[in-house]
Amino acid sequence: MTGAGMRANLPAMRALLIPSALAAAFIATPAAAQSGCAAPSAADIAPLVPIEPEAAAEPAPLAPLAADSPWRARFEAAADELLPALRSGDWQSKLGGRWLGEADRQAVAALLADRCAAFAPLLGSGKPLERRILGWAIPASYSPDDRAEIAARPEAEALVCWSAASGGVWPATAAEADNRAARPYACVRIAYSVRGGVPRWRAFVERG
Repeated sequence: MTGAGMRANLPAMRALLIPSALAAAFIATPAAAQSGCAAPSAADIAPLVPIEPEAAAEPAPLAPLAADSPWRARFEAAADELLPALRSGDWQSKLGGRWLGEADRQAVAALLADRCAAFAPLLGSGKPLERRILGWAIPASYSPDDRAEIAARPEAEALVCWSAASGGVWPATAAEADNRAARPYACVRIAYSVRGGVPRWRAFVERG
């Protein structure tokens, strides 16, 4: 091949060499591992453009549901109905309903039957229990219109927590309402809706 022909073919040759080199690198990697060679370090495989890690989102704080909330009486009535069902064992129609799969149903049943779990002091106690109904605090940055729009929605959620002896300790975020055995309270999440004038609710048990 003449010098002129070589120069004319250089771009095409480079285009072929680049994917060939990449393929060789990928093929060589497992071979190096099998031969006992050290794996590439983190510095070797670092991205060309540094990527800043995303900041962890702060969990939304919980706050007692306001006494004048139009939802408060509904959540109180649901909680009054749910606790006896948990104590009697007849809770299947109230926890999750058709949204609760069989594996989750068995996990909830095991949690409620566990004598060392957070629900044990509540279900086996004949004493009056403390109760808190908690909602998610609306950020201070929300405008009056934003707050009115939230209040007008046909659905709402709240955490209902009971305690035989909380000592004033209640979950500050939803992550703390996980019903771990060390918690001095146990909680359920109730999803409530009123559509077409018909109220409906279902409860869910979070498991830590």
